[in-house]
Amino acid sequence: MKIPRDLSGQDLVQMLCRNWSYRVVHQVGSHIVLETGTPSHQRIAIPAHKNLRLGTLNAILKAVATHKGVDRSQLLRYL
Repeated sequence: MKIPRDLSGQDLVQMLCRNWSYRVVHQVGSHIVLETGTPSHQRIAIPAHKNLRLGTLNAILKAVATHKGVDRSQLLRYL
């Protein structure tokens, strides 16, 4: 499945909060900090940019998929 090229940081934050049990902790400048406690504690910073760069988006998806123990394509289904 292809990575969307027009995904905003805010859209990614909403998807992670709604579907993968992350919650917004705070925002520092242009980065939104999310955290989850399932299956263990993880914090991740998402740039609040209009369009995320592909490398940035891919790195975030890889980190979330590794932490949640799922394949990256499962995350892409929700985008």
